[in-house]
Amino acid sequence: MNQASPEQQCHCECGKSEFTVKGKPLMRMFCHCTICQEFNNAAFADVTLFLSKDVEFDRAQPVDFKKYKSPPAVDRGKCQACGKPVIEFLDMPLFPALTIIPSKNIAPGEYLPESCGHIFYHRRVEDSHDALPKCSGPIKSQLFLGKKLFQSMLSR
Repeated sequence: MNQASPEQQCHCECGKSEFTVKGKPLMRMFCHCTICQEFNNAAFADVTLFLSKDVEFDRAQPVDFKKYKSPPAVDRGKCQACGKPVIEFLDMPLFPALTIIPSKNIAPGEYLPESCGHIFYHRRVEDSHDALPKCSGPIKSQLFLGKKLFQSMLSR
């Protein structure tokens, strides 16, 4: 991705909750954990991760935030108007702050990469028929995620 790329406006399904992406995504993945299933009201979450410094989001918008489990305490936001996932924030000590965006809230293009794999696949409610890596179990899933994030940050 060209570093001089224009910013991209993103939004929830109804368009009432908006944010701006300015930086290169770190990665995209499918998460099958039960929290993502509940938050997204779907069999899995298709999410794209960014460094929080690369996303502009005004917290005064009509978004309700909730932390489903701690740790890690992912602050997950749904639009008050449509009830759909908008944005999620993960801020852990000693790690860069991350913003997790449901991939459907990002228009296809340079800010929406191909997925790198599935995590928490042991919690799946339906099989995924693709050639992507499928990690089962919390430790393997978290190691896979950590490795992909680390590789992505090193390649910047």
